[in-house]
Amino acid sequence: MISFVGRALFVSVFLLSAWQEFNDFGDNGGRAAKSLRPKFNAFVSHVTTHTGQQLPPIDMKLLVAAAIALKGIGGLLFVSGSSLGAYLLLLHQAVATPILYDFYNYDVARKEFSQLFSKFTQSVALVGALLFFIGMKNSRRHGRQLRKKAPKAKAN
Repeated sequence: MISFVGRALFVSVFLLSAWQEFNDFGDNGGRAAKSLRPKFNAFVSHVTTHTGQQLPPIDMKLLVAAAIALKGIGGLLFVSGSSLGAYLLLLHQAVATPILYDFYNYDVARKEFSQLFSKFTQSVALVGALLFFIGMKNSRRHGRQLRKKAPKAKAN
């Protein structure tokens, strides 16, 4: 019971965010798509500059819809204790964190740097919690397999 409550409280961050973005989505992706566009353009510019690879054009409406789906489906699966839910939330965090919290675009002395860096580190902490959950699920599953293979002694 305590584990369920912990998972529900943890995932509320993702589910409430997905619900809010879903309600605001509209025809153009809502405020999320509008605020994501400049950050995504800066991210694409960084990728192109550092790798020489041009990323294909991506519709912000589809990107926001994918984020809503990952957070919503991943959150519901995570509450039920599914590792797949944790992997979906991990995928969302891995893609969204460097784009949304682009502290690297600001000078250290600027206020935006500290605000974005703080949110970035909080997001990294969520990634750590998801990795911990996945690790615990895998260690319990592995432990059960080892115990099943142990032969039982026969009494004569």
